[in-house]
Amino acid sequence: MANIPSDLKYAKTHEWVRVAGNVATVGITDHAQHELTGVVFVELPEVGRQIKAGEACAAVESVKTTNEIYSPVSGEITEVNSVVLTDPALVNSEPYAGGWFYRIKMSNPAELNALLEPKQYQAQIGGA
Repeated sequence: MANIPSDLKYAKTHEWVRVAGNVATVGITDHAQHELTGVVFVELPEVGRQIKAGEACAAVESVKTTNEIYSPVSGEITEVNSVVLTDPALVNSEPYAGGWFYRIKMSNPAELNALLEPKQYQAQIGGA
């Protein structure tokens, strides 16, 4: 069963969001990394880039496939996790800790209301 922390919001496209003030940290869920299996490459957005909610802004490549990562919220990229560029396996081993992708200063925090709560995400992926 997938690990779904209760303090996060979730996109239907399997990204998670951890909010601190007006900054959101974004990564992919435990379910998503499990489906991908061995992550071998991560492409991150540039710091300073303006992104709209739902826009593809990063990519993750595994031994099985390459998937785009969509931003759950709009805003400006303020930081990227360069550690996953050299150690992409962190996306598999620590999807909610060391395997995060980027931080974004939200331009419209109300977009968080469109994201899934943990129980809703659990239901989406087929859990109880």
